[in-house]
Amino acid sequence: MTSIDHDIPARSTLLHGAYFEPIAPGRYRPTEHAGGAWNADEIHFSPLGGLIVHAIDLHRAAEEGGANGMELGRISFDILGFLAAEECEIQVTTIRPGRTIELVEATVIIAGRTAVLARAWFIGTADTTTVAGGEPEPMPSPDSASPWPMAATWPGGYVASLEPRTVAPPLPGRSGAWLRSEIALVAGQPSSAHASYIALVDTANGVAVRESPTEWMYPNLDLTIHLHRQPTGHWVGLDTTVTFGPAGHGLTSSVLHDEDGPIGRAEQILTVRPMR
Repeated sequence: MTSIDHDIPARSTLLHGAYFEPIAPGRYRPTEHAGGAWNADEIHFSPLGGLIVHAIDLHRAAEEGGANGMELGRISFDILGFLAAEECEIQVTTIRPGRTIELVEATVIIAGRTAVLARAWFIGTADTTTVAGGEPEPMPSPDSASPWPMAATWPGGYVASLEPRTVAPPLPGRSGAWLRSEIALVAGQPSSAHASYIALVDTANGVAVRESPTEWMYPNLDLTIHLHRQPTGHWVGLDTTVTFGPAGHGLTSSVLHDEDGPIGRAEQILTVRPMR
């Protein structure tokens, strides 16, 4: 048992399946549930982002004192190109160990090349309840949100695996959405609350559609997540705005929520171009 085992109950892989299957330490095979939205032969980055956090968790748990009272404060992912739906190898190293702050780096290798680079800051905890404040207004709860047929806009196994709800009808470039999934992150391996949460965050670029994905492409080159509180529960709330600039650049910005309120922010830079 590792320190991540008790964070949330493991979802049943027998009933619902998993996004990835472990092959060997640090090596994983994507399932059909991880399928991308623009290309059937691609992995959607959202579950891959969660898998990277899962690998980081395992690395820190294996290191002596690696999970010593610190929590995830920021993680940044740089997506270097096409994410082929093939075996993923994840290599994790600790760049800056410490008692109050720690920096960890992960490299994802797919089809013999580096596909993703990630860096995560972990921060020591302290009781700051007396000075806590400044967070945005919370989203309406998922219980008050309406089912939303996201799969009618986006194809792929990953989107099909989600239960999406919206707090109001989505507008071009603007939406408040709740997501959850019954699919386990890794078959046979429980995942931490923050890994399971982050596994859904990259969906933000698809919940506030500004232009039809059959006419325009706007994949994100990165994903950066900052947390001022650790997520709880199974629902991921995305209060999202998508902006397209005049020269082929775009930005997806989201305030992140769980059922207790805002927990942080996510930013994604986009490359915007017409479909060929």
